[in-house]
Amino acid sequence: MPGGRLTQQERQQIALGLADGLAYAEIARRLERPTSTVTREVMRNGGPTAYRADLAHRATERRAHRGRSATAPKADQVPRRAVHGRDPEAVLAYEETLTTVLMASGMPRMMARVLALLFTGDENGLTAAELVQRLQVSPATVSKAIAYLEAQTLVRRERGEGRRERYVVDDDVWYQSMIDSAKGTAHLAETARQGVGVLGSGTPAAVRMENIARFLDYVSEGITRAADQARAILHSKPEHSRPEHNEPEPRD
Repeated sequence: MPGGRLTQQERQQIALGLADGLAYAEIARRLERPTSTVTREVMRNGGPTAYRADLAHRATERRAHRGRSATAPKADQVPRRAVHGRDPEAVLAYEETLTTVLMASGMPRMMARVLALLFTGDENGLTAAELVQRLQVSPATVSKAIAYLEAQTLVRRERGEGRRERYVVDDDVWYQSMIDSAKGTAHLAETARQGVGVLGSGTPAAVRMENIARFLDYVSEGITRAADQARAILHSKPEHSRPEHNEPEPRD
């Protein structure tokens, strides 16, 4: 199996694989590389929709000459302990896959990395120092990412041991996010409806704005109703006894 850094030819094969819609695991199999290597490569260089082999190769060369401390381990060299019998490489690959998906939804890369790490941890949050060590970035970078996530109500601070603060994601973080989204949509609907009076009732522009307002009202109410109805799921335990999809249901 090949080792060391990816070559430019391998990066071109990754780009071709992404263009063909191949999964990271399949691309990695063809390169005889770990899936985590391919996932990291794509995630660091624009994600699956923006990855370019030549740009990725030049970016890697620039990072290699950036004068990084020789004693500090790189992010992909930080040792991972096997917890709960998990495969550390598989966990790392999943974290990066989740990061890529969060980025595709519009979240900046570093904020997505922090959130993915908090989501996949068994700990009750992480301190700034722990995030710096695990992500191998500067304290200022972590501080900026946390500020962004707090503004989006995705992360909150919690006083830990001593004077250290821990950054925590609550179980109902997505509920709060959906409610905030619904409120924003409702505000946009209200603003659209204000335009009806300004543009003149019955005019083509006013009719358009009224339809937009009605649509956004419906969406906002639907999001709020669905989030309230599904909130209990966030605090429930999975039904481990549920039959697998490929197993027939038992008959009476």
